[in-house]
Amino acid sequence: MSLSLLPFTRAAGAALLLAACARSATVVSTPSLQRDARVGLKAGLYNAGEAISNLELMATTKSPPGFEGVTNSDLAFSGKYAIQGNYNGFNVWDMSNPRRPTLVKSYLCPASQSDVSVYKNLLFVSAEGLGGRLDCGTQGVRDTVSSERIRGLRIFDATDIANPKYVGNVQTCRGSHTHTVVEDPKDKENIYIYISGSAGVRSPREMPGCVNANPDNDPNSSLFRIEVIQVPLARPQDARMVNSARIFEGLTAPARHADIMTAEDSARMAARARTQPARAPRPAPMRGGGPTQCHDITVYPSIGLAGGACGGYGLLLDISDVKNPIRIDAAADSNFAFWHSATFSNDGSKILFTDEWGGGSAPRCRATDKPEWGANAIFSIVNRKLKFHSYYKIPAPQTNVENCVAHNGSLIPIPGRDIMVQGWYQGGISIFDWSNPDKPVEIAYHDRGPVSDSTLVSGGSWSVYWYNGTIVSSEIARGLDMFDMKPSQFVTQNEIDAAKTVRYTEFNAQGQPKISWPPSFALARAYLDQLERNKCLSALRIAGVRSALSGAERANPSARQGTLNQLSTDLSREAAGSCDANRMRLLSSAIKDLSTVS
Repeated sequence: MSLSLLPFTRAAGAALLLAACARSATVVSTPSLQRDARVGLKAGLYNAGEAISNLELMATTKSPPGFEGVTNSDLAFSGKYAIQGNYNGFNVWDMSNPRRPTLVKSYLCPASQSDVSVYKNLLFVSAEGLGGRLDCGTQGVRDTVSSERIRGLRIFDATDIANPKYVGNVQTCRGSHTHTVVEDPKDKENIYIYISGSAGVRSPREMPGCVNANPDNDPNSSLFRIEVIQVPLARPQDARMVNSARIFEGLTAPARHADIMTAEDSARMAARARTQPARAPRPAPMRGGGPTQCHDITVYPSIGLAGGACGGYGLLLDISDVKNPIRIDAAADSNFAFWHSATFSNDGSKILFTDEWGGGSAPRCRATDKPEWGANAIFSIVNRKLKFHSYYKIPAPQTNVENCVAHNGSLIPIPGRDIMVQGWYQGGISIFDWSNPDKPVEIAYHDRGPVSDSTLVSGGSWSVYWYNGTIVSSEIARGLDMFDMKPSQFVTQNEIDAAKTVRYTEFNAQGQPKISWPPSFALARAYLDQLERNKCLSALRIAGVRSALSGAERANPSARQGTLNQLSTDLSREAAGSCDANRMRLLSSAIKDLSTVS
């Protein structure tokens, strides 16, 4: 299967990459996936057929009463807890035993889409739909203009996570479709939140100051901006908006393929709006000056950058001044319908953007759908500019009753490689290696048959993330899934064991942490396995190093230190003659660090 790659040309004086179809590349499909078990799975809500490869499904837990049958949304993690958003509020799960997660708290507080994030004792929840109430009531809001409505950010004190306290909110003109927690290393008194609001602008009679006009006509426009919220850690109830960052200035409407938004798409979205009014409105169409909002922003504070997935564009932002993010580059792609979310490689040299073509409610993984539509686009970052490399899309076709498109995921901390787990709605979850940005390769998956065999009923993985050794998926229609990764020809047990040494106290996928690995024999063996895989160390030398590591592991501390120091020195000397000198140095360094552990 082949697809078009988009070479990018820079307009003079503009930080903008414009795409045009040209040379071809290959969507990678590996030999083990040629006869794909995902095709033809039986439909059903709780009894659908399943296909799984190189994963173990440890647990599937239904949504609790009051939340079952209501859309599950995004995930955040704190300590041993997974916090799962739901259009009716959120649920807190104790995942200390991932084979038997237990419900700790259900908090009823409707407002689509209830995306969640955490920071220390604080929990943040997005509210965008017209029916969300300030008092968390379930009766909705009937009036077009109402002082009872919330569209913005809810703030909870989750010091006692079993009894979170609703302490405040910040209203915004377009609500909060998603949000991103950003820590400013220069400001320890506050935490900051970037708000991405996708809905139409509120009436100024409901929220004074809201302006539904092009910035050319009114500089106070509520369009073409993101909101920056400052939350005082000592008094979160005093949170307020401190900036409206105009990161879209100078962008024009990007080129589009006319056939991306079909009549079928328009009819489906209109029908969905009639039958599911509680779902958050889809983004407003672009007006003259390009995209009017971001859908999602992923920050990578350790490198001072953020990736803005902003409707018609993927943006690269400088966030060294957290309160004032600045666009430094942008990419447009006529094969992309809706830039949805972003993930950086761990070293910050690459970024992956997703395309939520069809808004998550359409079937976009059928055999008849082009592979570059509803996919991931992978870029390298060169001198703080975006350079396109390839697309990645799940290789197994889905049916016309399965909503399927690229959605949310995160890195799996396998050392020395960029491996990501990602949700594809009813396309299931896919794990793929994008270390080589030109040749992403799928290495594991899980998929279920459609919820219904006759009608498109929303379901599948909204988001799936790696957290402290467990892969956790928020299943839109069914509940919460827990997975463990299994060794295969693509990933060794040593690599998995090394990944499991990475531990977080909390995790928000949109606030990407720099991954580091503590010293361990698993880490050293993982690098050695990789050198064996790429044939950059002889079989005889690999056997010798493995034997030396095993001997050191059994030895007393003094003898171990001497063995490991000598081994590290020898490998460092050999690195210059290797076809993978960098990985040899990583192996040498891992062994050196290991020698310091008593």
